[in-house]
Formats: sequence, structure tokens, C-alpha cells
Amino acid sequence: MTPAARQSQHTPELREAARRSLGGGAPSRRRFLTVTGAAAALAFAVNLPTAGTAAAAELDPAQLTDDPFTLGVASGDPLPGSVLLWTRLAPAPYQPDGGLPAERVPVHWELARDENFRRTVRRGTAVAHPEFGHSVHVQADHLDTDRTFYYRFKAGTWISPTGRTRTAPAPGAESSALTLGVVSCQRYDQGYYTAYRHLAEDDVDVVLHLGDYLYEYAVSGVGGARAYPAGTVPAVYGHEMVTLDDYRMKYALYKSDPDLLAAHAAHPFVVTWDDHETENNYAASVSENNDPPEEFLIRRAAAYRAYWENQPLRRPQLPDGPDVRLYRRLHWGRLAQFDVLDTRQYRSDQAYGDGWQFPGPESEDPARTLTGDAQEQWLIDGWRRSRALWNVVPQQVTFSRRYNSTAVPSRVSMDSWDGYPASRERILAGAEDAGVENLMVLTGDVHVHYGFDVKRDFADPASRTLGTEIVTTSVSSGGNGSAQPSNWATFMTANPHLRFYNGLRGYATVTLGRDLARADFKTVPYVTTQGAPISTAASFVTEIGDQGLKPA
Repeated sequence: MTPAARQSQHTPELREAARRSLGGGAPSRRRFLTVTGAAAALAFAVNLPTAGTAAAAELDPAQLTDDPFTLGVASGDPLPGSVLLWTRLAPAPYQPDGGLPAERVPVHWELARDENFRRTVRRGTAVAHPEFGHSVHVQADHLDTDRTFYYRFKAGTWISPTGRTRTAPAPGAESSALTLGVVSCQRYDQGYYTAYRHLAEDDVDVVLHLGDYLYEYAVSGVGGARAYPAGTVPAVYGHEMVTLDDYRMKYALYKSDPDLLAAHAAHPFVVTWDDHETENNYAASVSENNDPPEEFLIRRAAAYRAYWENQPLRRPQLPDGPDVRLYRRLHWGRLAQFDVLDTRQYRSDQAYGDGWQFPGPESEDPARTLTGDAQEQWLIDGWRRSRALWNVVPQQVTFSRRYNSTAVPSRVSMDSWDGYPASRERILAGAEDAGVENLMVLTGDVHVHYGFDVKRDFADPASRTLGTEIVTTSVSSGGNGSAQPSNWATFMTANPHLRFYNGLRGYATVTLGRDLARADFKTVPYVTTQGAPISTAASFVTEIGDQGLKPA
């Protein structure tokens, strides 16, 4: 069934309410959201409870005859005295309801200093509501700062796997170091998650996921490049995601992978999305195939709802219909400030029909934005107030200029910051005006490792280097890849600020210290079969007060 046909499964009343909310005028997401009738329709579309959830019957724990913790555990967004703990109950994960009736389930949780739970510091009971896909989000507060903890859940007689997490240092703490794992782009049917198995065993403090946690596309019964026996992947995955049930079940497929389960259990994650969690290269309310906005925003609401249900996100990130405040700020003492961006929800549509195009008046229009005005101002204001040594920007698409030819002019990607040069210029000017001296942009999306120097003026190689950009390759998207892609020489010549380029799969680690930061680009030689070893393809450092990547 095509995506358009699956969209027809939204009720006619829902589609009519959404259409009326646009009033027959030009598509406007803001207008859509401010109409009460449309908001009510979208609430219905994603099954939001309208009168609280206490009225739902409570499940008899004796009915939990199969393990409900098939999707594992996770934690996220560590704060100085708090961390978010997550699980989702799904004894039958490949069914729309996860194998549970529409009843609430009490879930007990505990958090301890040791993995044997002899020194428990917090415990409580949360409720897994059917309206939220029986997901559980526990905000564990009043914890010691800068400390490792272990956690687990219990439902009925079943006990979840144990997870390990940690809290951030106290505000103002002069932390000496922080090591980040940086990942993105994990298309299930294009390879195994071997990189996650290695990351689970790596010594990192926090993992940053920069988007494309899942892909909307159909998955065959053999799991694509994973080449399972026929029928291993249920037939229900043989179509593109459109509805809330579609997205929920696709998360269940991805999260059932043992290597991803291991990585989530080993480290706290800070997540942000890119496009494929909803639809390829969408821009605000504009879909890839120019579907009517009233249709696409219903799909987006479903995708955003499923994202929150399946990620270790706090309550402020709970969607309101097709709207989510995902961008947010985290701190690691005085060592680092993290400004986590959302470059999908508020962007102008890609210029010149998207793809790689020559820049021109449409892409260079100063009114165009990648972040939206509010997020842009929030970012710059945050830099002005920052007292951190490192200002880190985890985000989605390539920030630095990237020519694909040595000819001038060259084509650039209209989906990346190159397609929004005025927006990038405002960010660079804001960083310079705020006195940001040690800027680091962390990026995913493109399925390759890049290391860039962020120049104040990319047209002038001699201009000031404001910071660095570490682009992590994909976990699996794109298949095996190659260490030196066919365009390697062209890219390295055409972009003098590009210091490193590798096209294998893997992840990056970044260690922030008080004198320098070190980036290690880690790769696996293949992902279409299991068991690949991990190696470090290259390592670079950038020094406090002397920004720019240098071989380590």
C-alpha cells in the first residue's frame, strides 16, 4: 500500500477538520496550530487522552505471561541531580498494541549506586498508559551530581535488564574531562548495528544521537542487507510508515536489535531527530511529495508522538499535536554547554527543488531559515550567557561549506546549511559577537566521517577559524561504504577547510578537556555481516585558544 493510500486511513472527519483549519489559504503551520478545531483533530489523530488517563482499567499483573521488556531500557538528558529513565512494555513488539490491552500497567523502578542493587537510592512506581504506547518516562530527581547509577524496572513478575546511567556535574563545577559518543543514521535494512556493540563497550560518558534513528521505508521479510531467512521480519513492515501504529511498530523493530539494546543500557543518550523519523527531507509542513499540509501535519503529529514515546525524553519534549519543543540546552559544569538543535521542524523549504544545485537568489534569500527565528535567537542568546569552556552544538546537517566540484561556482547541498547561507551567516555572526572562542558543531546525516574547520568566511581560507565541525558517519545507513569514496580527492581539493573524510560506517568519540578536545573517528570495515572489528581511522585535536583540527 502506498503512503498516500495509508494516509487515507485517517478518518474523513479528521482530514476535513485539518483542511478547514487552513481556511483554503496558503499552507501555514502556525495558522494550523492556532485553530482549536484542528488541534482537537490532531489530538484525536495521535490518540491523546482528553480527560486524563486514570479512567483506564488497570491490568492484572498475572496477565503478563510474556516478557514485557523486549525493547530494553534507556536513560537520557542527564542533569546535575536528575536523569530520565525509560522503558516501553511490549510483550509482542511487532503488534500495533505491543501485545497489551488498552489498560494501564503499574511499573516499579529502582535506581542504585551498584549494579547488584544493594545500595538503592531511589525507587518508585510509574504507570505505563496505553495512550502513550505503554511507554514509561521516569524523571529520577534529588540525586548526587556527577555520579554513575544503575537502574531497572519491574512489571508483574518480570524484571527488566539493568541499565547504567549518570548525572551531570554540579553547576559551576570545574570538570576536567567529558567523553562523548556521537552517532547517527541507523537504517535497519542496510546493515547490522555492529558499531553499537562496540560503543556499548566503549568508555564514554554520554551518547549524542544526531538523527535518523529510524527510517520510514518498508523493510522486507529478509531484513534487506541483513539477509535473514525469509519471513524473519513480519510482513507488517512491508510498507512505508504513515500512521501512529506504523511508527510505533517500526521503533519496536529497531529497538529489538541486541546491539542497540546494549548501547542504550550502557550509556545515557541525548537525542535529536533529523528527517527520516518522519519522512525524507521534509521541511516544516512541506512533505517530500508535496502532500496537502493538512495531511502531512497529521502524519508529522503521529511521527513526533511515536518519537517521544520511544526515546528517553523529558516531559517538556512531549508533543502537542504536530509541534514539539525538541531544541534544548544542557550543561556539564563549566566545561561544556550543549545547545541541541532541531533543523527540520522550522526550516524554509529547500531551494531549487532540493538536491545538489548551484546557489542563486532563491537559496541566498536572507529571509530563509534553517532553525526558525525563535530557535536562532535562543541559540545566540544562550551563547551570550554561556560561561562554559566549550560551546557544543549537536545538530543534524552539514554546517560547513561543502563544494562537490573544483569548478567555481560549484553545486552545494540544498538540504544542508549550504542551502541556507544567510541563516548560517547569522549563526556565525552571533557566535563571533557573543565571544564564543571554542565552538564545536556535531553533525550526522551524510553517512560519512568529516572533520572541518569552521571558518568565519568559508570563501577565504585565511579567515579566522571560529571552531570545528565533527561529522559522524552512519551506524549502518548506506551499507558497507568505503574508506575513500570516489569523490574523496575532489572534496578534499574543493574544500580546503575539510581536514578528514572517510566513508566507512562507525561512530565518533569526542573528549572535551580543559586544554584541548580530541576527536576519534572510529570505523568498522563492513556492516552487511556481523562481527566486524572496530578501529580508529584518524584522530584530531583542537586546542583552547587555537581552534582548528590538527592530527593527534
